[in-house]
Amino acid sequence: MTAWARVLAVCILLPVAALSVFRAVPAEWPTTVVQLLSFTPWLVIPAALALALALPGRRPVVTAAAGLILGAQLFWLWAPDAGRADARPSDTGQAEAGRAGTAASRTGTAAQLRVMSINSLFGRADAAEIVRLVRENRVGLLAIQEHTQALEDRLAAEGLGKLLPHRISDPGKKASGSATYSKHPLEAIGLVPDTPFRMPTFRLTLSEAGAGTTVTLEVTNVHAFPPVHDRVGQWRSDLKALGRLAARNGAEARGNQLLLGDFNATYDHSEFRRLLDGGPGSRKLVDVGMASGTRFTPTWPMDGQALPGVTIDHLVTSPHIPASGYAVHRVTATDHAAVLATLHIPAGG
Repeated sequence: MTAWARVLAVCILLPVAALSVFRAVPAEWPTTVVQLLSFTPWLVIPAALALALALPGRRPVVTAAAGLILGAQLFWLWAPDAGRADARPSDTGQAEAGRAGTAASRTGTAAQLRVMSINSLFGRADAAEIVRLVRENRVGLLAIQEHTQALEDRLAAEGLGKLLPHRISDPGKKASGSATYSKHPLEAIGLVPDTPFRMPTFRLTLSEAGAGTTVTLEVTNVHAFPPVHDRVGQWRSDLKALGRLAARNGAEARGNQLLLGDFNATYDHSEFRRLLDGGPGSRKLVDVGMASGTRFTPTWPMDGQALPGVTIDHLVTSPHIPASGYAVHRVTATDHAAVLATLHIPAGG
């Protein structure tokens, strides 16, 4: 039994170790590796099993290797560079997203905005459920990917226009379309260049009732091309384009930015981490979900595929925008979950 435990531990460790090397080295890996890296959080399970088998196997080298690999998985699960909202002198110790509301009230935050994103799977998502989520969660900004005219008509019939009267919509026949609905005025800025799926950028203006202040938020509705077949280069190009967009404001920028949608990438892809690292002035952007500690809260696939769930839908903000109330909700007839959070947007952005 001791020998069998040792052999089984080694058999489990070898593929986990190989994927760990791919995760640790930020190279431009081929498509298959990129896809496998999406499931990195789940490697903690076989890594723990390998260590449990290695202990009775009585081979120090195997036990040490299993412990090292498990330690790497745990480090990546709760990486110290995961990103939090800024901790400034006036809100020392309040950087964690879960305490963002308190911090916001002390730092002069001018406005709160509940945001939501959903990939509708070629416009098939249940319009009634989307509108219900908007209504029940008091969503003020809704971004839809893979938007179609049929979905737009169903959303209108469900009364979305009464809840979110401002709209920038560009329906497509399949995956290329997008739409953004808002409670507050929107101004189109442009499109992220050279991307197969349309990714519009616009400016949202929000006035806080009774506060006499107005804040602006630059928003990009994200839908990166998936890393499939021979198109992994396009996936990398899309993420680089988003990174350039986020970084363009310069070292002293304090502009309020939000990138939300389907990035088709997880925190375990170096390409996505590079996007986060390259905010204005090389400051780290905040992945709201990651900062909220939701590594095992998947957003895809939600349609019954026999795959471990992964997080490829994100809310990414400027480092000085605290967030709270991150949540994930299933929506019928789409393979993506809706992601929501409340942003506490500072004045002067």
